[in-house]
Amino acid sequence: MKKVIDFIRTNKKIFIVVGAILVLVLIVCIMNTAKGEAGTSGGEVRSAEELQLIEILNRIEGVGKADVMITDSDDGIAGVIIVCEGGDNIMTRSDVLNAVSTALCIDKNNIAVYAMK
Repeated sequence: MKKVIDFIRTNKKIFIVVGAILVLVLIVCIMNTAKGEAGTSGGEVRSAEELQLIEILNRIEGVGKADVMITDSDDGIAGVIIVCEGGDNIMTRSDVLNAVSTALCIDKNNIAVYAMK
């Protein structure tokens, strides 16, 4: 036991550095976990608006599976990208544009709809 205590005393700086690194790693893990509670898909953090919009779009006939990215600016929403299975159908695209424009109160020119491959 005395050898262990002597070893710790002689290598005190190393233990302090290792301890500090472990604390930093723990803080980063806690912060990432807190961000993940907003909702994740494939490691990506989703806002409440994006999650709600995906849920709404999935309910519209012809849309199928949908993925959404909302880009914010200082003044509000700058743009929205939607990738959905039904994005190659002109009527579905129109329905998606109308739904997103209405739900987010933004101009249709700030919305892009693409077909999912």
